[in-house]
Amino acid sequence: MRKMTAPMAIASEGDLAALVGDEFRFRDWYDATLPRVYRYLAARCAGDEALAEELTQQTFVEAIRHRDRFDGRSDLVTWLIAIARNRLVDHHRRHGREARRQDRLIAALPPAGDAPWRAVEARAEVERAIAQLPGDQRLALLFRYLDDMTVREVATAIGRGEKATESLLARARDAFRRAYGDRTDA
Repeated sequence: MRKMTAPMAIASEGDLAALVGDEFRFRDWYDATLPRVYRYLAARCAGDEALAEELTQQTFVEAIRHRDRFDGRSDLVTWLIAIARNRLVDHHRRHGREARRQDRLIAALPPAGDAPWRAVEARAEVERAIAQLPGDQRLALLFRYLDDMTVREVATAIGRGEKATESLLARARDAFRRAYGDRTDA
């Protein structure tokens, strides 16, 4: 068993590339820096350990993938923390965007009367129905009806032709109706 050492000083992109190319040096560096990056994220993930782990993994993957961007002006761990911060911000942006989309979908439903519990119940039903759709159908449906994108814009966004996207949207609407219980004209 190798003894773990303190994080090594990396001064430039070339040093980082050499580190990534040497399995043993990389393992020592990774073992020494991972806890610092994880602690940074865990402290900001409100107790969601799975999220902190996922973002830590994304941080290291991005650092390795874009090692040519490290110029040595900062400590390598500082650079990793900056990447981790960006991953966390991206996560919250995506999460907020999804919540806004679902709120718009709920707002488009017929009024449920004066019972505030009905709105919460309807939101949960819509969320369950959307979650049951295959990923490509869910994405196309959300882009088309919640982001008000044209079929052409949806097709471009998902990398399909317009006819294929129209077909996908038709299947998505049918699947949503079935999942939601035929209670909407989506």
